Amino acid sequence: MALRSIFRAVIMGPPGSGKGTVSARIVKSFGPKHLSSGDLLRANITAKTELGLLMKSCIDQGQLVPDDVISRLILRELRAMEQTDWLLDGFPRTVSQAEALDTVYCVDTVINLDVPFQTIKQRLTSRWIHTPSGRVYNMDFNPPRVAGLDDDTGEALVQRDDDTPETVTRRLKAYENLTEPVLEYYRSKGVLETFSGTETNKIWPHIQVFLNEKLSTMKQKVVA
Repeated sequence: MALRSIFRAVIMGPPGSGKGTVSARIVKSFGPKHLSSGDLLRANITAKTELGLLMKSCIDQGQLVPDDVISRLILRELRAMEQTDWLLDGFPRTVSQAEALDTVYCVDTVINLDVPFQTIKQRLTSRWIHTPSGRVYNMDFNPPRVAGLDDDTGEALVQRDDDTPETVTRRLKAYENLTEPVLEYYRSKGVLETFSGTETNKIWPHIQVFLNEKLSTMKQKVVA
């Protein structure tokens, strides 16, 4: 029986680029295990694992979690799913992390969502929430019936600190500075695929076609 080719991918994109939506669609259409570094980090902190305690200590002191700690966390998780297709989200974020991943696994493709910062700012700064219930409104496509008030309770809506125009601009700039070298790293390896646009529903069909072709080619190589 022919060996099955394991598909290993990374998805990248700034906050608000639609990465979560695209990841969910990739999982639904192609079946890889979606591994979010943020979810994994939070789970380890909650479970008080050795790495979780180490990461919490860094965060509590206002420090970035060191590359080697994040890399150890992700690689440990990946080793537990050796024969599984996977989609990494939120890792690698630095060239050092990308190199650590490369020492163990060969990444088949890196999907980069290229959404204009102006579009993302519009998306994120249009988001308001009703804090007690967690209900989220978007002033562009899901506005409350009465401006500034929750539909169910009539209580005031608030904007998260993360969603103010100043914070969004700062987050996007930080993302760009941090990840541009990583994109260049994967571009030089010939595995970077960039998908540009302003709407997830219009970007998605192109990603779907690309992945269909990519997986079909990988399958043919295994059979050959």
